[in-house]
Amino acid sequence: MRRSNAIRHVDADVTTPLGRVRVERAAWAEPIDSIGMPDQHWLELALLPRSRAARGCFPDRWGPRRFERIGAMFFLPARHAVHALSECHVQASIVCAFRPDAIRDWLDDELEWTDGRLQRGLDLANPAIRGLLRGLGEEVCHPGFASDALVELMSGQIAIELGRHFEGVAAGRSVGGLAPWRLRLIDERLADQRDAPSLAELARSCGLSVRQLARGFRASRGCPIGRYLADHRIARAKRMLAGAHGIKAVAHAAGFASPSAFTAAFRRATGITPHAFRQRIGAGRAIDASERLH
Repeated sequence: MRRSNAIRHVDADVTTPLGRVRVERAAWAEPIDSIGMPDQHWLELALLPRSRAARGCFPDRWGPRRFERIGAMFFLPARHAVHALSECHVQASIVCAFRPDAIRDWLDDELEWTDGRLQRGLDLANPAIRGLLRGLGEEVCHPGFASDALVELMSGQIAIELGRHFEGVAAGRSVGGLAPWRLRLIDERLADQRDAPSLAELARSCGLSVRQLARGFRASRGCPIGRYLADHRIARAKRMLAGAHGIKAVAHAAGFASPSAFTAAFRRATGITPHAFRQRIGAGRAIDASERLH
């Protein structure tokens, strides 16, 4: 089981009858590539911007190659193996872990964790849960009168909102979505080491027009296929930049017409140039090596 090597600082850690609430900061010298299986239901909200290239996979359900976007807030059901990839180097988070037996009335083992629910959990778009989680983080960091009782009540409300949210997620494939074999074909093409595919190539492989592909992909994955491909290109470029590849070679392999077009796209996606990203990776490795020596 691979795990990410992170330096963590816990600002607050509170045990409740339902589980545990923690506010923490973490730093990684290397890109995150970890596989784990939580024994509790895991809800996390990132307090700093999360890399758009962050991806998660449930390999026992989806196979090893299908990865979906991880949003600022995500939920992992207990006893489901998950593989996470990210270029994140610094993050602060509010984490709420629930014991399955403690919240069975609201989010119990009877709920079927379908592909749709697993995917929606990786990018949990629910303003009510987000607001409650922020309030919970504030309370555990700055406790006041009857704080233990309030934390327990807020944790219970979050569990109820999670149950409502996932009960509302349709169990089946979205109407008009792509067939599983087409989604699998797209993921496998993106995973190989050839040049980045074009929309036209993927459409031909799927036996569809570009318009049909775009419409079906959005229905299945909940995001435009153009953005999905762009995120994948940037993620691949980051992995190559972390190695010994030159910027020109990275630009070509990621499917950009020129190094200048690559630099512009990379800056839009990450806020820094490829050269600055490579320097940051090098500095992180130097810090990590120094800490190991001490």
